[in-house]
Amino acid sequence: MTDGSERNMFQLDERLQSDTTLIGRLPLCQVLLMNDSRYPWVILVPARIDAKEIYHLSGEDRIQLMKESSWVLEKMSDHFSARSMNVASLGNVVAQLHVHHIARYEDDPAWPGPVWGHSAAVPYGSDALETRVHELKNLFSSHFVADLDGEDDAENYIYW
Repeated sequence: MTDGSERNMFQLDERLQSDTTLIGRLPLCQVLLMNDSRYPWVILVPARIDAKEIYHLSGEDRIQLMKESSWVLEKMSDHFSARSMNVASLGNVVAQLHVHHIARYEDDPAWPGPVWGHSAAVPYGSDALETRVHELKNLFSSHFVADLDGEDDAENYIYW
C-alpha cells in the first residue's frame, strides 16, 4: 500500500527512457540524447505530470519551454554547424509531451525528408555515446539546474 505521493511525481515515459540517455536538467525540461548516432538529436521533456500537449502547460511553462527550446536550437545549430534544425513535438507513439531538436545536413540519411519512419536507428557504441554525452553536457551545462526531481522550479527559471 502506498500513500499516493509517487503518483504526484514526474516520471519519464518508459519508451523515452529506453531510447535516450539523460544529459541534464534545464529549469523546466529534462534534456535527453536520442540513441541514434546518425543525427545530433536532443529531446526536451517538460518535467510536468500528465502534460501531453503544449497547451497542457501553464502559460509560464509554455514561455519557459519556448525559451529553453530556442536556446537548445541555437546552441546545437552553432556547435554542430547544422544546415537546418528540425524541431517537432509528436505524440503519436509516446503521449508524454516531448520536443525533438535535430541537427540536419544535406548528406544525412533522411535529407530532405523527416527522420521519422525513414530507417531504423543506428545506436551509439559505448565510447561514442560517452563522448557525445560529455560534449552535450559541456554545451548545455551553463543553464543546467542541479536537481532532477521534477519539482516546480519556477524560481529557477532562466529568462534568456
